[in-house]
Amino acid sequence: MLLRRSAPLALIAFFLSAFAHATPPSGPVQHVLLISIDGMHALDFKNCASGLAAVNNGQPYCPHLAALSEHGVQYLQALASRPSDSFPGLTALVTGATPRSTGAYYDVSYDRSLSPPAQTTPYGIPGGANLCPSVVGTQVGNDEEIDRDLTSITAGGGINPAFLPRDPKNGCRPVYPHTFIRVNTIFEVVKAAGGYTAWEDKHQSYELTKGRSGEGVDDFFAPEINSNVTPLNFPGYDVAGCHTLPDTNPADTGDWTKSFQNIQCYDTLKVQGILHQIRGRTHNGFHPAPVPALFGMNFQAVSIGQKLVQGSDNQAGGYLDALGTPTPALLGEIQFVDHSIGEMVEELKEHGLFDSTLIIISAKHGQSPIDPGRLLRIPADNPALQPPSALLGANVVQALEDDVSLIWLGDQSQTASAAETLSKNLATTGGGEVFAGPSLQLLFSDPAKDPRVPDIIVSPNVGVVYTGHQAKVAEHGGFANDDRNVILLVSHPRLQETIFTGEVQTRQVVPTILHALGLDPDKLDAVRLEGTTTLPGLPF
Repeated sequence: MLLRRSAPLALIAFFLSAFAHATPPSGPVQHVLLISIDGMHALDFKNCASGLAAVNNGQPYCPHLAALSEHGVQYLQALASRPSDSFPGLTALVTGATPRSTGAYYDVSYDRSLSPPAQTTPYGIPGGANLCPSVVGTQVGNDEEIDRDLTSITAGGGINPAFLPRDPKNGCRPVYPHTFIRVNTIFEVVKAAGGYTAWEDKHQSYELTKGRSGEGVDDFFAPEINSNVTPLNFPGYDVAGCHTLPDTNPADTGDWTKSFQNIQCYDTLKVQGILHQIRGRTHNGFHPAPVPALFGMNFQAVSIGQKLVQGSDNQAGGYLDALGTPTPALLGEIQFVDHSIGEMVEELKEHGLFDSTLIIISAKHGQSPIDPGRLLRIPADNPALQPPSALLGANVVQALEDDVSLIWLGDQSQTASAAETLSKNLATTGGGEVFAGPSLQLLFSDPAKDPRVPDIIVSPNVGVVYTGHQAKVAEHGGFANDDRNVILLVSHPRLQETIFTGEVQTRQVVPTILHALGLDPDKLDAVRLEGTTTLPGLPF
């Protein structure tokens, strides 16, 4: 349902009809700025744009986002991917497809058709030069462990092909993230139409945005978020306010995700890249370049603000109550992101680009739980509780366990008995639901036919986080509403403030962008394979 804020109820039907037949903005959309505020719920946006009595004297605390919503369509029931991990979350936002079509279920997963990497990865995925083609079936890392140097913010210059899985049916060639994804991306479609493209993210593995051609993104930038923190004072990584790190406490400097202050320096590096691109430069400012037809970045600050317990002072992020009142740490991260988006808007205006730029703000994932009273760490809080994989023993060849459990079995014939074991032990694993066999195939493909699909998925109760320590108060990856109900705002100066209350999916962003740019959404594999539609309630 579409609602215009402050509209009398008697006029709603009229507005719905008028909006459905609205003409596009005068002057075509020439640029699309896509921003993922990783972790940001729809509730976070409602609270920060409307204000909470206990925060900021009751005044809105994200004024720039609120201003964009005054000329935008806000989707209250937007759902991120399932699973809600960053890797499938981003894949949904740039391909329009679910894991059923992309084959991307998590950043670290398993593929029964690929061979191990040529070298053992830093995180221990077994490798060896002689393991392809003799060994088929391997863990797949699409996280920082495939960097040439994961300790460096430059990632050592990119991806080390020796850490990638290999294709035994294709001469044992390494499988890069962009070839791991089974469908094309929006960047490929825009570039094929003559548009210049750019994207910034947190790992080199997110070069998946380039698409299967490997050519979709002209200007790709991915400073490694899990690298050792370092002053940002060297070429290409120069941020004026971060020549000296704001937090140098040894307990907070393991990597950029360990500090509420340092994560803002990390994100500012990417914000600076967007500002350079708006000015007609490459992300580092070194070279002239077209202003991208499609560009954007992800923010990590809100996600860290939601989940981190900071080591030096035991300061916890997250929320104070079930209403989503942010802790001081999370409040600071939301305000930082809002200010940064305000900088982008001002830069667009200064360069005469604001009226021709469509701004879309969403999130790869949410975070669970919002209600701090629901948090249950397994096994950190109770040694009698165990993550699901612990109950299944050696038959598990891969398990991903954050606030969901994805399990690949070495012997798939044991799926039914393993699922039954888990169903009988939900009190031990955190309750929830077990998906296997027919119930899993309603969500994804048949694991017996698709080599990437997990055999079993356990979606525990809201608030369960599988972790062996106390350093986090939330996590993502799961199926719960807290994991998936994210911010989604489509803003343009010629749009009227509108609220859409029906359920939509973040993967609908992709055909919507193409439609706005005057390109054919049918060029996307996802549209043809899954029938992904454009977002409702927009005049283009």
